[in-house]
Amino acid sequence: MTKDLEHKFVSELEENQNIIHKVCRTYTNNEASHKDLFQEITIQLWKAYPKFRGDSKFSTWMYRVSFNTAISLYRKSKRNIDTSPIYDNLKELEYQKYDDEHDKQLDLLYKAIHSLNDIEKALALLYLEDKSYREISNTLGISEVNARVKMNRTKTKLKNILNP
Repeated sequence: MTKDLEHKFVSELEENQNIIHKVCRTYTNNEASHKDLFQEITIQLWKAYPKFRGDSKFSTWMYRVSFNTAISLYRKSKRNIDTSPIYDNLKELEYQKYDDEHDKQLDLLYKAIHSLNDIEKALALLYLEDKSYREISNTLGISEVNARVKMNRTKTKLKNILNP
């Protein structure tokens, strides 16, 4: 990989790293697991970046890789996430701590989201990011109609969890 490509990757990653934090928060329960998953997603993004063709927005592609990494690791271990060592050329990426203590309602929402299945978690997170159904369908690899139906079911499920 050329230095220009490396710098472009690091720049795009720094600009969009909150996406990774949100995915990590959705699929982990503690800070250590969050950091491990963050690192693993970053490595998977790095490995996949040379294949990124730009057919979609970088953020859409980043969500897809992040979700796929989180879901596959979550299914493999359920609790302990195996990680790969970080490469030297990613050391320039500065880890910014994600402050999740500012809003108690947000904590309640994330607790409710944790009780959803993997696809519902992804749908909820993308919906909270104000992604269009087209972007959601592209990210998850499902039809736009299917994304709408699943999102409506997920919203109903979350309402029932939050307001029993």
